[in-house]
Amino acid sequence: DVFEQPQHVGHKKIEFHISTEIPAVLQINSEKEEKNGKRVYLYATTEEMNNTGFGRIFPAPSSNDKMETEEEDDEIPSEFISRKDLEKNRLSREEMEKYSVFKNYEPGDPNCRIYVKNLAKQVQEKDLKFIFGRYVDFQSEVERNMFDIRLMKEGRMKGQAFIGLPNEKAAAKALKEANGYVLFEKPMVIQFARSARPKQDANEGKRKK
Repeated sequence: DVFEQPQHVGHKKIEFHISTEIPAVLQINSEKEEKNGKRVYLYATTEEMNNTGFGRIFPAPSSNDKMETEEEDDEIPSEFISRKDLEKNRLSREEMEKYSVFKNYEPGDPNCRIYVKNLAKQVQEKDLKFIFGRYVDFQSEVERNMFDIRLMKEGRMKGQAFIGLPNEKAAAKALKEANGYVLFEKPMVIQFARSARPKQDANEGKRKK
């Protein structure tokens, strides 16, 4: 009697309907678990509702770009000539021997300034900057200030130019890579400038003269 007495109490019927109606967030979650076989944490489900791409892993877009830049490690921004174009339009040593301008060619004593001759009359400063700007780091204020182009357009110096580069190493590289480059159908003849001197060695330069 004692155990059956509560059956006659009025508030007996309590029902829970949870088995058939799964909340949408949990349903998406369970579907993902079935598809991927991975645990998806509940705290991420709100973001899943707002961002359908959550959980997808895409390869970093920069990975291919990085490989390309590594392959062309020595390449310079497109505002300057590429090493490939320099090589493609440069005379070989055998071809240089056929031109009188390369007869008795001597590069001269290495320094930070180069002398360019045999320039076509239509050559402008921007053409020389396009070629020799690749040897200058324009993010460095010092190198920008050292870079100097003096193109002679009149008188007996016509068709010649003096180009100041940041250091001797840059000048040597420019001479090696650009000497014999055909610009406006004329090959450039590049040497180290004889009167050149670093700005800090002005007195030494006077003695050389």
